[in-house]
Amino acid sequence: MPLPSSIAALTAALSKLPGIGPRSAERIALHLVQSESGAVSQLADAIVAARVKVHLCTTCGALTEISPCEICASPRRDASLVCVVERPVDILSVDKGGTFHGKFHVLGGKISPLDGVEPEDLRIAELEARLQAEPIQELIIALGTDVEGDATSYYLAKRLARAGLKITRIAHGLPAGTGLEFADELTLSRALEGRRELS
Repeated sequence: MPLPSSIAALTAALSKLPGIGPRSAERIALHLVQSESGAVSQLADAIVAARVKVHLCTTCGALTEISPCEICASPRRDASLVCVVERPVDILSVDKGGTFHGKFHVLGGKISPLDGVEPEDLRIAELEARLQAEPIQELIIALGTDVEGDATSYYLAKRLARAGLKITRIAHGLPAGTGLEFADELTLSRALEGRRELS
């Protein structure tokens, strides 16, 4: 017996979410249509509210409801230390380890000419502006260990090099060819502690 078209449409929409395959999407859709309408409305309202309220921090690029975000505004964070990551979700991965107490900067991607991503498409100019305006003494580049991550790291090291600025990269304790979201907190903590200077 075919599913009603509204359930099929919901299944198709859910299967576009990361980590949800067709079977999981169908199970979730069937669960939702059999749930109390109040619970479903609450879920729908939460999704819409999060999408409307959450935006990128104007300073670092993190996901936030206020700008600057809590990390940028915190006086307890070490303003001389900035960790450069690819995406806003990478901040969550690094911060979970509890060993990093500096600030962050989100690039918004990695240099990849094959995919049409050039340095001008990333938030590198914003990082240069922060280097002028903030007392940053060390940049820790925390990008994945794939070819694009390596190329972007070396590009940043050359472009941002200046007197009084130390540029390091996290140690390669991360699985090769993957992003930060696949690493556990201990691996990320050790990678941060074992960072080295880029030459």
